[in-house]
Amino acid sequence: MLEVLCGNKTIGKILIFLFVNGKCYGTQLHRQLKTPLTPIQKALLRLERGELITSYYEGKTRLYHFNPAFPLLNEIEQLLKKAYTLLPADEKKKYYVVKEETLKEYTHPENKTHVLLKFWEKLIKVEQLTFNAKSKAKEELGWNGKGKGEVGVTKEGSNILIFNERGSWQGKQGEEVSFSNVFRWTLDRREGMISLEHLRRGPEHPVFLFHLVPTSKSSLSSVNSHLCEGDTYFGQIHFDRYSLRLNWRVIGPKKNEEIDYYYSGSSE
Repeated sequence: MLEVLCGNKTIGKILIFLFVNGKCYGTQLHRQLKTPLTPIQKALLRLERGELITSYYEGKTRLYHFNPAFPLLNEIEQLLKKAYTLLPADEKKKYYVVKEETLKEYTHPENKTHVLLKFWEKLIKVEQLTFNAKSKAKEELGWNGKGKGEVGVTKEGSNILIFNERGSWQGKQGEEVSFSNVFRWTLDRREGMISLEHLRRGPEHPVFLFHLVPTSKSSLSSVNSHLCEGDTYFGQIHFDRYSLRLNWRVIGPKKNEEIDYYYSGSSE
């Protein structure tokens, strides 16, 4: 699609990848996009010489990201968002990077089950939440702000948890409003996954968000993207002994946001 404008299919893929993830490095693009490394390196060099992207080092790894000073960056990001929303659903997933690499030893079903049940036990103990939302778009529209609240957890059998969340949200301009959400978590031991649904339309008409599967000893990631009225949702969870962090990425015709939910509770 973008090759018509870019004159190069590899450059189009790199730009979409940067739009979704914010940064990248050469071998990462090679693995994720299944594209030979040499064309990727040439494309990155061309984009950096044109000052659309810039780079820096983290250790020995050279990372690339959009140049915030590029005069047409906002217009290019709008174009990339449109191009991304038009991709088939099965292609969208490959542009989203799990932020913690999968550990090979956790590919065994027994290890995955252990991670899944460990996470489930932490979900049961959740009592509070805080979250931060940041729009990656230049417009003032979108979700920008922070919130906090209480979480009431209700068990429905051994495999379903209902989260009733209530609290306050403070926008970027300082305005404060109340919010409430109801989520349903369902544990599927046989399939080795947990599903997350939003119950804003009631328990009989859930809005499915995504399935989560273990990706390391302390993380889970969505199996596929979820499409809701043109918006694409991805999710990742990282947990430790103190809290759970649920990271949302939402891209759509009117959205380009990243949200971090932090759940905490009793450690007993």
